[in-house]
Amino acid sequence: MTKPIIAIVGRTNVGKSTLLNRLAGKRLAVVADLPGTTRDRFFAPISWQGRELTLIDTGGWQAKPQSLLEQKVIHQVGVAVAQADVIIFLVDAQAGVIAADEEIADILRVTDKPIILAVNKVDSAKQANQVADFYHLGISKPIAISAYHNQGIGELMDAVLDTLPPQLSTSLVEPERAKLAIVGRPNVGKSTLLNALLGDERAIVHESPGTTRDSLDATICWDDKKFLLIDTAGIKRRGRVGVGVDYYSLIRALQAINHCDVALLLIDASEFITAQDMHIAGYIVEVGRGIILVVNKWDLVPRIQRQEFKQYLERRLKFASYVPIVYISAELRQNIDGILPQAWQVWQERQKCLTQPEVNTVIKEAISSHPPPRVGSRQLRVVQAYQDESRPATFILRVNDPQLVHFSYHRYLENKLRHSFGFRGAPLQLIFTKASHKGSKKIGVRT
Repeated sequence: MTKPIIAIVGRTNVGKSTLLNRLAGKRLAVVADLPGTTRDRFFAPISWQGRELTLIDTGGWQAKPQSLLEQKVIHQVGVAVAQADVIIFLVDAQAGVIAADEEIADILRVTDKPIILAVNKVDSAKQANQVADFYHLGISKPIAISAYHNQGIGELMDAVLDTLPPQLSTSLVEPERAKLAIVGRPNVGKSTLLNALLGDERAIVHESPGTTRDSLDATICWDDKKFLLIDTAGIKRRGRVGVGVDYYSLIRALQAINHCDVALLLIDASEFITAQDMHIAGYIVEVGRGIILVVNKWDLVPRIQRQEFKQYLERRLKFASYVPIVYISAELRQNIDGILPQAWQVWQERQKCLTQPEVNTVIKEAISSHPPPRVGSRQLRVVQAYQDESRPATFILRVNDPQLVHFSYHRYLENKLRHSFGFRGAPLQLIFTKASHKGSKKIGVRT
């Protein structure tokens, strides 16, 4: 199921990036006390009360843009509004209602989208008394928050969830077909790969970056198995042509990743692996989709350099060493026959169902061979471990205190689960929750 997209919209310096960082639980967007710090769109997967969402931070709205860049930012905000499922309209309590807020409100009122009005920087009783002034915007009931001090965030996100349709229950196994999304930077050959897999000109192919503006779906059969192939627009496109189109492509690509079972991340071998490639890979891993790295234009790499390329690629992907890599030439149709079998294997790995005794045994052995480090006088204790029945490749570990889980030990337990059960190409999600005092006997020994 596609995750709803929530866009944070507002004028410059009202705290949009601060709010994104607060909801994401970590510093993702650059925050500075300067207008216009955010220019490119920033997105982050978040979870609120069990609902998975994609949050978009937009650039600041300028009432009177003074430059071409500011005009492009305004156009991007318009695209964000058009593509979002819910809009958080953020305003500044300290500045009060100003002309730029009214201008944005006029635009939002005609969009027919759910809009949540959040009044940020409510850090004192005086500012709280000024919240009612924002009824003047005619949007909705103003919700007082302080993104910096983490106040009012629960009420804000509850209001966001209230505007969304009920979440449909999902089954762990969908045997009818596996959904694949072909994603990557512009001009790496996504449409060419789609056509090669289908054997016809299903998608338009052109040498200029960003030819694909929307996503194209096509069903393909392999060995009596069905796949739904989704070709997406490039996630980032260079050049002058239409900043709004770039952002539209980004939204569609995110939706495809959120909706798929396995993402085929296509990179251009002639450019090695770029920071944007790594960014896309990180997003796929973070949202827990299966992933296969497809290195296209392999024919352009001299044979003498291919081993060096592979070693460099392995170093760059050290954080996801479980990802299968396929080297192809989509244009020459070389080695593309290996993609669908690999995708089917990753899809099956992602559907694995394990019993609680199986998971408990592996975690117990892992703790016995390498006990968790102490934090002061305290030590992490795992009471229970099991696989989540409703989410693929997700494990719940009930512990005495989730704050005692160090990143390195989290990775250690993940590697032990992967070593025992495989899950090749499937990111593992380990969720640590606090066990009740009435919980069962811990599965690890305390040292």
